[in-house]
Amino acid sequence: MLDHVGIPVQDLGKSQAFYEAVLKPLRMRLVAGDGINYAGFGAGEHGVFWLGPSGKPPSRTHVAFAAEDREMVRRFHEAALEAGAMDNGGPGLRPHYHPDYYAAFVLDPDGHNIEAVCHKRM
Repeated sequence: MLDHVGIPVQDLGKSQAFYEAVLKPLRMRLVAGDGINYAGFGAGEHGVFWLGPSGKPPSRTHVAFAAEDREMVRRFHEAALEAGAMDNGGPGLRPHYHPDYYAAFVLDPDGHNIEAVCHKRM
C-alpha cells in the first residue's frame, strides 16, 4: 500500500494553487508547506501527496510504501540494495517528520526516490 507520493513541479506556487483547487472536492487540503521548497496535501494531518521544485534536488519522483513494522522497513532496504538500488538513507527514525517516523530510502535504477515507512510507535 502507498503511504505518500511526491512529484517534481516546474512552478511550485502555480502547482500548489492548482492542486488546492482540484483536490478540494476530494476533501484534501494543504497540510504542510513553506511555499518555496515543498507543499503537502492530505485529508488528515499528514501529507499523502507532495510537490517539490524540479530545479532543486531531489528532482525525481518519490514514492513511499507503507510498512507494518520497523522490521519490514529494514527488510525492504536490504532487499532493495541486493536488487541493485543505491542507498539514499538507511533504516532509522526521521523525527523531523514526526517522532515515530521510521523509514529507509533507496534510489531505483532510474534514480527515483523509493521509501518504506512505518509510523507506529515502537
